[in-house]
Amino acid sequence: MRQSTPAISLFIKDTIDWFFMRRFLYAITLAAACLLFSTPVTHAESANRLFDEGYSLHQKGDLYGAIKLYSRAIEDNPVFAMAYQMRGAAQQRLKKYPQAISDYAMVITHGEPYFKAVGYYNRGIVHNMTGAYSEAIADFTQAIELDKKMAGAFFHRGIARSKTGDLPGRFDDFSRAARLGDSNAELFLNTYFPDWRLPTPLSSPTEPVKQGTP
Repeated sequence: MRQSTPAISLFIKDTIDWFFMRRFLYAITLAAACLLFSTPVTHAESANRLFDEGYSLHQKGDLYGAIKLYSRAIEDNPVFAMAYQMRGAAQQRLKKYPQAISDYAMVITHGEPYFKAVGYYNRGIVHNMTGAYSEAIADFTQAIELDKKMAGAFFHRGIARSKTGDLPGRFDDFSRAARLGDSNAELFLNTYFPDWRLPTPLSSPTEPVKQGTP
C-alpha cells in the first residue's frame, strides 16, 4: 500500500549523515596515500595545504570559503579526487545540485575504485534529492558493482525504486542493506515487514503487515 513518505524522508537524512562520516574518515587516508605517489611533490604539497585549509573552513561552516580553497587545490592537482569529493559535498549542502553532480562525476573519473564507488553513491544521493530516480538507481547500481558491501547504496537504491513504483525492488534492496548492517533499513523492515528474515516471508513486499508504510 503506497501512502505518505515521512518515514522514508527521515531515513534519507539519517543515513546520509551516518554513511558519509563513516566513509569519509577512511577516504581521507586513502586519498593522501594516493597523492604521495601520483603527483609531483611540490604540487602535492600545495594541493594538500590548500585542501587542509579548505577542510578547516568546511568544518567551521564556511562553505563558500571552503569551495574556493578546494578549487585552488584542484587547480594545482586536477586529479585530486578528495578535493572534488569535498567540494561536491559543500555544493550539495548549499543546494547547488548541478555543481555537486559535476564534482561527483570528477570523483568517478579520477578516483581509485573505492573512490569511484563513493562518487557514484554521492551522485546517486543528489539524484534522489532532485527526483531523478532512474539516474539514482543507475548510480547506486554502479556503486554496488564496485563495493558489494555498501549497505547505504542498497538502502538508497531501495528508496529510488520505491519512488518509481518498484515495491518488490525496494523490499529486496532494504533486505540486503539490513543484512549488511544498515540500521535504518532494518528498522523499516522490522516495523512494516516483521517476518522479512524468513526464507519465504509470509507478507507480500507490496502489502506490509503494518499499514501506513511509505
